[in-house]
Amino acid sequence: MGQNPLPSVTEIGPRDTAMQSAFCDYVPQVFRRAGFRRWFEWGEWDDDYRAFALFEDGRVVANASVMRMRLLLEGRAVPAFQLGAVGCLPSHRGRGLSRVVMNAALDACGGAPVLLFANPNVRQFYPRFGFQPWKQTLFAAPHEAVPGGTPAPTLDLADAKVRARLATLSREGLPVTERFGARGYSTIATWYAANDFARPLRQLSDDAWVFASVEGDTLYLDDIFTREPFDLRAQLPRLIDRPIRSIHFGFTPERWWPEAVEAGEDTEADLFVRDLPLSRDAHRFPVLAHT
Repeated sequence: MGQNPLPSVTEIGPRDTAMQSAFCDYVPQVFRRAGFRRWFEWGEWDDDYRAFALFEDGRVVANASVMRMRLLLEGRAVPAFQLGAVGCLPSHRGRGLSRVVMNAALDACGGAPVLLFANPNVRQFYPRFGFQPWKQTLFAAPHEAVPGGTPAPTLDLADAKVRARLATLSREGLPVTERFGARGYSTIATWYAANDFARPLRQLSDDAWVFASVEGDTLYLDDIFTREPFDLRAQLPRLIDRPIRSIHFGFTPERWWPEAVEAGEDTEADLFVRDLPLSRDAHRFPVLAHT
């Protein structure tokens, strides 16, 4: 007797409401603290995001999702894809289901470059699919500043108008880095906000928004969405509520703080790439662009 055939993979897109609900049920069973339901209710699931899922008895038991990316590598635009939400229910592991959904997701990517960020516990899994690990560098700078000027107001991404404006700035504005960055990833940033994982979004002007907060005497600056360059150093006092002595960047700050120094390796999540010709120069893909 042969083994039972594996179920076929189902593609879930932005208009597949019932299957999206099943996907939202699946995610916290695998990723614990993460969820997609609020993000989905915000209307942020668009044509750039597709899930490739295995269903059993009406529920998702394994999945690999694909996000279309508009990467920038040393200023050069590179169409690519990023994988996310790759996993399998604990009760269904050991049956090769993750391999099935991974193959389906990669088939959907065609010959385009692919990247993903993964838990360090699964470092042996992705090289089987042609991925190689790539170092990500932390960047920091010593800088003393005290609060001053009118504090930058905090924006609420639960407001659809705020999300729409962020999407415009992300799509049309100045990329936070061109060494290894992207355009148009606002729906990834809003996923972090929907899960309460993002730092506060602060408005320096109508056309300059930053995700930032202070911990101890350090300003953590995770991302900048802006139409035009501005004097970041002059604006820092509006982002802090206490004196600071250093800044940590959630991206490669070659444009915003050229004198920033390497501050170790980013070990929060491992980057894997396939057919993506990254520079050997130190870089950090923007943290709010990780799926």
